[in-house]
Amino acid sequence: MNIRENVKISTLTTMCIGGNARYVIEINSLEDIKEAYDFAKQHQLPTFILGLGANTLGKDEGFDGIILLNRLKGTEIIEKTPETLKIKAMSGEIWDDFVETAIIDGYTGIEALSAIPSTVGAAPVQNIGAYGQSASDTITSVEAYDTKTATTVTFTPEECHFSYRRSIFNHEAKGRFFIISVTFCLNRGEMKPPFYHSVEKYIKNHQITDFSPQNMRKIITSIRADKLPDPAVIPSAGSFFKNIYLSDQEADLAEAKNIPVYRSKNENKINSGWLIEQCGLKGKILHNFKISEKAALVLINTGSDKFSDLAAARQEIINAVREKFGYTLEQEPEELPGD
Repeated sequence: MNIRENVKISTLTTMCIGGNARYVIEINSLEDIKEAYDFAKQHQLPTFILGLGANTLGKDEGFDGIILLNRLKGTEIIEKTPETLKIKAMSGEIWDDFVETAIIDGYTGIEALSAIPSTVGAAPVQNIGAYGQSASDTITSVEAYDTKTATTVTFTPEECHFSYRRSIFNHEAKGRFFIISVTFCLNRGEMKPPFYHSVEKYIKNHQITDFSPQNMRKIITSIRADKLPDPAVIPSAGSFFKNIYLSDQEADLAEAKNIPVYRSKNENKINSGWLIEQCGLKGKILHNFKISEKAALVLINTGSDKFSDLAAARQEIINAVREKFGYTLEQEPEELPGD
């Protein structure tokens, strides 16, 4: 078990802000998990699990605890038939690599989640989703280490309490479980139209008729590359604000105000990026954080090393949207605990 002291959080997260973490421990095996939590208990310190750091923000005061870097690797096909693929991946696997592996033979269910900078373990925690697909659509079980009982447990999808960007792992039992592996079940087939507007536009412009998982992955990857900066190259944290979900009545009221609402069988939502853009903020730099010119949901760090700068920029954006439209934006990235 590799233990480091006084590590800058800014070097572990893609937004590149945050003070020092007291300890950082790399988790490379199941044995490391128990040893790490035993170490935390011995020193009476809190823990925080981190994968790629693309959806986490460090604070200026740092973290007086232990960051656990998830590096558990491995993928296993549990069952494969002409119609279905049941596949398990260890939680430290790179999500996009896993997507590429899982859909290669024409199995659908997660191709729209291509190019999301994440690890497999974050998929059930955040219930990651994009372009009409969510991780919870295909997850069949989640294996985790229970820090309270020091045992390994397995969750069914129902026990995960999935909803929009939410699960038992980031709400009711936040911090209790270290996810070890996730099992998915994909079906042979392809995504069906109607697609999200940006996908429909790309398909029309390129006259595409092949909606196979492999080709849809290429489409999604291309769209994301054009709209979203690579957090490994440009300091950012992906989509910074969550979209706004509405009841049918709320959606009717929004449309009456000429606010575009995306409606589907299961949900009605407003693109928060559209609201930010309508406030005239697209491309603006606030406290050294730039609202992306290509996707207003994205904040880019143009040179700050302070969480306080980000917090100030965030509040200005929230205030502008609330004043103009009456909606209160909610931040998507998680914050490391601080003072």
